Amino acid sequence: MEHFPVLLEETVSSLISNGGKVYVDATIGLGGHSYELLKRNPNIYLIGIDKDPFALEKAEERLKPFEGRFSLYQADYKDIDKVLKAEGLDAVDGILMDLGVSMLQLKTPERGFSFREDAPLDMRMDPEQKLTAYDVVNRYSERELIRIIKEYGEERFAPRVARAIIKYRKKKPIETTAELARIVEEAIPKGFYKKIHPATKTFQAIRIEVNRELEHLKEALLKIPKILKSKGRIAVISFHSLEDRIVKHTFRHFEREGLLKVITKKPITPSEEEIKQNPPSRSAKLRVAERV
Repeated sequence: MEHFPVLLEETVSSLISNGGKVYVDATIGLGGHSYELLKRNPNIYLIGIDKDPFALEKAEERLKPFEGRFSLYQADYKDIDKVLKAEGLDAVDGILMDLGVSMLQLKTPERGFSFREDAPLDMRMDPEQKLTAYDVVNRYSERELIRIIKEYGEERFAPRVARAIIKYRKKKPIETTAELARIVEEAIPKGFYKKIHPATKTFQAIRIEVNRELEHLKEALLKIPKILKSKGRIAVISFHSLEDRIVKHTFRHFEREGLLKVITKKPITPSEEEIKQNPPSRSAKLRVAERV
């Protein structure tokens, strides 16, 4: 699988410009950003975190040239302070968070993240957790479905989609990604979405709900001032407006409190060349802040 770490140069150069030694990649994924961090400076030690054990396997393989200079943990980034405690650390020089679903998850059909492949409704980043997309789709009330599809998917037709799901599941449970995609597509006015699949926003909403992505992001960001050394930096790459808004507002809040200095007054976005090479990067936004 070809892997293009998003905003690689911008992210790595922003992080290591403080000359730090210990960094955390809180969403290590396939290890692209971590590889570059370790390659750039032989004195860097890296702590990699991911909820997905399959991603950690791939990352470990990728980082083999730097054996002894990194450690990996299966954990949620909201527990970043617990991971540091396990390493015997109170604070670090830099933290990277690359949010959202990874290409590994999207390209593994049986994980149930994509509507492009027919697979069981799953969407769990941590395959050990109990809540799945099947549970959300088949057990949530109409009111709950409207809330998450509207709030997390920013889908204007959330009530129509929720009603269609409820109507269908009265006959039988909705079991696969293809079934759900078809139900959503039929619920949305034909031709309304021209650039994206009609099910895109609903699938995003359900994935966010299953993995508690926004709640855990808020929880993780609130811990940042306590675990960053003075002049330490945090870089966050987000892929949709909900995540970006949380990052922007949290950084600004800590800046007003005199705890962080926002380095990126406006988010850094990919160049046209990067978007051409890696189209999914088009919605990426990088924000960087520094511990005062």
